[in-house]
Amino acid sequence: MNKLNFTSSKRIVIKIGSSIITKNGDGIDNVQLKSIVEQIAKLVAKKKEIVLVSSGAIAAGLKKLGYKDRPKELSVLRAAASVGQIILARIYEQLFAKSGLISSLILLTHDDLSIKKSYLNARSTISNLIDQNIVPVINENDTVADDEIRFGDNDTLAAMVANLIEADYLVLLTDQTGLFSDDPRKNKQTNLIEHAFIDDERLEKFAKDTKSSQGTGGMITKIRAAQRAALSGTDTIIASGKESNILLSLENNKLNGTYLESSEADKVTKKIWMVNHMKPKGKIFIDRGAEEAIIFKGKSLLSAGVVKSEGIYERGEIIRCMNEKNKEIAKGLINYSNKEVEKIMGHTSNEIESLLGYINESNLIHRDNMVILQKKKGRLNE
Repeated sequence: MNKLNFTSSKRIVIKIGSSIITKNGDGIDNVQLKSIVEQIAKLVAKKKEIVLVSSGAIAAGLKKLGYKDRPKELSVLRAAASVGQIILARIYEQLFAKSGLISSLILLTHDDLSIKKSYLNARSTISNLIDQNIVPVINENDTVADDEIRFGDNDTLAAMVANLIEADYLVLLTDQTGLFSDDPRKNKQTNLIEHAFIDDERLEKFAKDTKSSQGTGGMITKIRAAQRAALSGTDTIIASGKESNILLSLENNKLNGTYLESSEADKVTKKIWMVNHMKPKGKIFIDRGAEEAIIFKGKSLLSAGVVKSEGIYERGEIIRCMNEKNKEIAKGLINYSNKEVEKIMGHTSNEIESLLGYINESNLIHRDNMVILQKKKGRLNE
């Protein structure tokens, strides 16, 4: 049974495929894009936090440069991407402005979200944009990418962004209604898979590799993207971006498409995935007040609560948080290096800039980048 609860969701990553953005490769489909942007604006008005991952840069660039077929030379594709990115950015800026919204452009590669510093920087930037009610438009940086152009897809990038910001839903808008038991363009008797759990072993069998003429992804990449998104407890929706008001239908918990639900175990481990695959590089010892704030109040770790730092680490490393009894109570991604921490520990957040000459964040470890290892049992014992 479909358990879709999109209405109560808050943070959503929406990915638009090339087959939706372009008119069968003949430039940008402004009418289609206008409809999607207007729907996004209505979702934002309902206090939803939207991040848009957009394909189409290469397709737009190829059209501008006069190519009718997609060339194989990577240098040509990179050049087309550089032309197409500015075209897309201008279109999105104009369309969102008509709905009273500001958009921003972020160019990423898969590697950007695999490097710890870049990961933290991207997360911080996107969070800041969302806080200002700005819609981040993320595109793959195809001008410098290699494998992404040759083999990759923005489905995977969208899933990684969903992991990055711990989205409630990943919405993959494509030119197909959803996942079918067979390729609907070859078998008219196939059935739409309306709902399945992401660990269903049949999904990849259903998702035979079908590709559009303008994109590089297929249904199999969408299933694998959904599997990746599930690592942070994110559910995935695959639907047709050409269906009228598809996003507004989702807001009413109505879906003509496929809903791939992450398991309860995935939801419970929503943050743990981020820290468990990286080895801690150092320790931070915190006072009793900081410990209580972290465990019982769900607060971020501030510099004022730190009494000692051990180890050599850089911004973006995993750090162990130790209490006064030398017991590990949490792990998290640190916003400052050990040298910086040694200068600002014991001082308030307001003093960081004067002590360092700059400020990365007002906290050492944000609560969203922290996993608590000690269970709540009332207030701390004396």
